Amino acid sequence: MKIAFACDHRGFEIKSRVLDFLKKRGIEVIDCGTNGPESMDYPDPILKAAGLVAQGGADRAVGACYTGIGSAIAANKVLGVRAALVGRVEEARLARAHNDSNMIILGTGFLSPALIEPILENWIDTPFEGGRHAERVNKIKAYEQKHIRG
Repeated sequence: MKIAFACDHRGFEIKSRVLDFLKKRGIEVIDCGTNGPESMDYPDPILKAAGLVAQGGADRAVGACYTGIGSAIAANKVLGVRAALVGRVEEARLARAHNDSNMIILGTGFLSPALIEPILENWIDTPFEGGRHAERVNKIKAYEQKHIRG
């Protein structure tokens, strides 16, 4: 599995922890930045990571910023990306099982550091259930195709 990681200056504080966790699981990581705590605009790295998912350069992506809200909004503008803002383990599991989420966003200002790894683990390990959920995801995909965003 190949996962792109993106963060702004407020997500940078968890970057090494996330990258180490992913690498220990044998996941190839594509680092989309940022590379320091200096203030920067979150759309730049988030859109880069989301674009890699959309273009097939990464299987999934993880993003991090202070609230996660702007990053989720930005990522979901990319055709084919289903980014979920997640702050609980069960949300991570359901984002995969029910929504086939291919990008997860972590809001560092509202997320307990103890939950980072369990959230990532559940999101990575949970398969998409398909069935009625596939029908719903397919409706989203059909809308995107009809109203091309990108």
